[in-house]
Amino acid sequence: MEYTQLGRSGLAVSRLVLGTMNFGTETSEADSHTIMDRAHEHGINFFDTANVYGTRPGEESTEEIIGRWFADGGDRREKTVLATKVYLPTGDGPNESFLSALHIRRAVEASLKRLQTDHIDLYQMHHIDRNTPWEEIWEAFTVLRQQGKVLYFGSANFAGWHIAQAQEAARSRHFLGLISEQSRYNLMNRWAELEVLPAARAYGLGVIPWGPLNGGVLGGVLRKQQEGRAARGGSGRSAATLAEHREAIEAYEKLAADIGEDPAHVGLAWLLAQDGVTGPIIGPRTADQLDGSLRALQIRLDGSTLARLDELFPPPGPNGAKPAPEAYAW
Repeated sequence: MEYTQLGRSGLAVSRLVLGTMNFGTETSEADSHTIMDRAHEHGINFFDTANVYGTRPGEESTEEIIGRWFADGGDRREKTVLATKVYLPTGDGPNESFLSALHIRRAVEASLKRLQTDHIDLYQMHHIDRNTPWEEIWEAFTVLRQQGKVLYFGSANFAGWHIAQAQEAARSRHFLGLISEQSRYNLMNRWAELEVLPAARAYGLGVIPWGPLNGGVLGGVLRKQQEGRAARGGSGRSAATLAEHREAIEAYEKLAADIGEDPAHVGLAWLLAQDGVTGPIIGPRTADQLDGSLRALQIRLDGSTLARLDELFPPPGPNGAKPAPEAYAW
């Protein structure tokens, strides 16, 4: 396993992040525990979850599944860099969502109880809250740090200027601030390159891409369809994406075949090659899927392959692979 520091912090994390969104929804608790055991065997120490995963009717709480796995002992908790999130509604009350000090306090206590741990390593804001002032948010987070309940803080789904706002507000309080941003980023969704990635690099945040295979569309969907296998990228919203970009997807899968690699592994390897990316979130539904994902760490895409990928999935803006404002101005 490869490790890197998370942003400008001293925290060492694996370059693949275990996403747990399927635990309790697509994957049984027993299989979820097997996947987490296998992740540790492979050296994956960075687990990402959220307080709202597995909370719809008929599902099992993902945090509770992880908590029961921790309770089995064997240094599971000590070997894990645990990340969870706050923002989305946890109830019907007016203070059971967003980033007020009240909701943050209640949400972190509830997560700690479900996770059966005394602290969270990385507490992430699941979205920007435009109605709560940064002074309130950072004060609430400072209290959590002082209490030893949270060690580091991160953001998710922030715009570049939100990152700047957050960091400048933290700086005024002499607080470390954010160390990571979790953003939607993959070959087919490269908007983060305009302002989010430059802001993250400037402020020392590690970028954690979610949706690295764009809902399965970059995971060899056409090949799987031809082989008669169920393909996640061929249904729901992904089906519309596939229909719109079918020619590019065909060329992408051919490129992967030409270099002897699985399309899913190429998509992950491309993210690992991007400046500022800590590691993509992989969301395996089975232990075999987890095992296969490790191949991405061994792939080194050469210049001609990277250039061809840029041709198939161009960066945003009319002026090529440039950050804002050069991407669309001069």
